[in-house]
Amino acid sequence: MLAFFLLRFFMTTLNPVSNPWRDDAAVIGLVGMAHASSHFSHLLLPLMFPVFMSTFDLSYSELGFLMTVFFVVSGIGQASAGFVVDRFGARPILFGSLVVLALGALTVAVAQSYWGLMLGAAFLGLGNCTFHPVDFTILNQKVSAPRLGYAFSAHGLTGNLGWALAPVFMVGLSAAFDWRTAYVGAAFLFLAIFALLVWQREFLHADVVDHKQNANNVSTLAFLKIPVVWWCFGFFLLSTMTLAVVQSFAVSILQAMHSVTFEAATFTLTAYMLCAAAGMFVGGFVAARWPRLSDKVVASCMTVAALFMALCGSGMFDATATMTILAATGLAIGVGGPSRDMMIKKATPKGATGRVYGMVYSGLDVGFAISPLIFGVFMDHGWYGATLLGAAFVLLLSVVVALGVGRRTVHA
Repeated sequence: MLAFFLLRFFMTTLNPVSNPWRDDAAVIGLVGMAHASSHFSHLLLPLMFPVFMSTFDLSYSELGFLMTVFFVVSGIGQASAGFVVDRFGARPILFGSLVVLALGALTVAVAQSYWGLMLGAAFLGLGNCTFHPVDFTILNQKVSAPRLGYAFSAHGLTGNLGWALAPVFMVGLSAAFDWRTAYVGAAFLFLAIFALLVWQREFLHADVVDHKQNANNVSTLAFLKIPVVWWCFGFFLLSTMTLAVVQSFAVSILQAMHSVTFEAATFTLTAYMLCAAAGMFVGGFVAARWPRLSDKVVASCMTVAALFMALCGSGMFDATATMTILAATGLAIGVGGPSRDMMIKKATPKGATGRVYGMVYSGLDVGFAISPLIFGVFMDHGWYGATLLGAAFVLLLSVVVALGVGRRTVHA
């Protein structure tokens, strides 16, 4: 609900428009809560990697493959979900996704083998796949245009808060009870959010796209011929590979390189996510102030984040400094988040929001899927600093692609 109060301030003092702020704030708050649940699901498995290693005798590569299963299912589903959202509407798809996430968490809770964990990962990936096409379809249809920059900021902020909540929630319940109870608690959390959204469902209605009446849509696949869509896909793939390293391996890297406790390393991951959320808040002002420079804002923020990540991997700092710099990396990435979403919006053809966001954001899932496979091998060889350096290099590649998106959007 933090996003609700922040948006109330934005809307009443900075951008007065005809639509009541209460309507826009309600939409953004509810969509943000749904988005937080999606991001929360991303960390359900990697947070318990140390437990899974001891319980099921798994390697880093095997653990990384769990995340590959999650994001392969999510990526395929997300690319398809955009079409489903455009055809049937966003709201029923959102409701179904939350139920599937709860089912995935319960499946992990009762898993007795590596195969049970993989089945849970598949359910969680399927539940996660619809959120970006659903969220952006609702936001673009329901929120006043002058407030979209702030809406994207709140959307990203709540997502990062979902990431930040996951370590506290899962590690806290696991310490108080056990890891299986933590997953049962996660399932009940998804169902509680589902109940709230059903209760407030009138704010989440979005129109379907009637392609038969849209003369500009010769084919529902016509958007795939637009080069900038694939450049956006490439940006998400590359930038997400770095995030996957942080989420999957940062705790283990900090423990291995600096001998910090599991709790301290987990707190650093939470600090990273909270800093990213704070960055999203600032980034909302930046995106609203300079919407035409969104690609350059993104490139600048990602460059700073890559430098910070490289410093963490260099091993030249002690544990405290490394953890601080890693948290600051989240701040830099967060500032660029709303401008990133604005960059995608500018590249999206009218009437194809669900399909484009589904395809573009499936790049996020592909990045999450392949990164643990590549860097899991690094981790198995004990190349902990190289893992962070590699993540920094991939993030720099995303800078080049972001600038390419900007150039091609101008001429689209």
